[in-house]
Amino acid sequence: MSKFSSVDEILDFAISREEEAAAFYTNLAQRMGKPWMKEALLAFADQELGHKDKLMQVKRGKTLEPSADKVKDLKIADYVVAAPVSPDMTYADALTVAMQREKKAFMLYQRLADTCGIDSLKQTFEALAQEEAKHKLWLEVEYDDKVL
Repeated sequence: MSKFSSVDEILDFAISREEEAAAFYTNLAQRMGKPWMKEALLAFADQELGHKDKLMQVKRGKTLEPSADKVKDLKIADYVVAAPVSPDMTYADALTVAMQREKKAFMLYQRLADTCGIDSLKQTFEALAQEEAKHKLWLEVEYDDKVL
């Protein structure tokens, strides 16, 4: 991986992405007028902070292993356009924004897994990619149930 010169740099990069995602969802939640939307977005932020914690544990020597089970992809995120972020956005808009973010996070971890060249780190990134895929699936199911 030409951009990174050490494992710590790779992990620090991934940690910063999780911090950015948590901050995004937290800030978006604070702008929502509907309490249930605020609660859902804060739950997304908590999930991202959970990923950060896992990455911090990896920095301390723990490894994560991906599940043998493949996460289903409904591909709804492939066909919806993320709405502009605004305080008056609908639940459907918030779901599309979240789906797109989770899809990008999945792709990031897959790319890191494919290019890191260290087996234990590759497994860690594959495990995190699966978690992002699970989040995206939950969002897609929610979108399918509540919007479509």
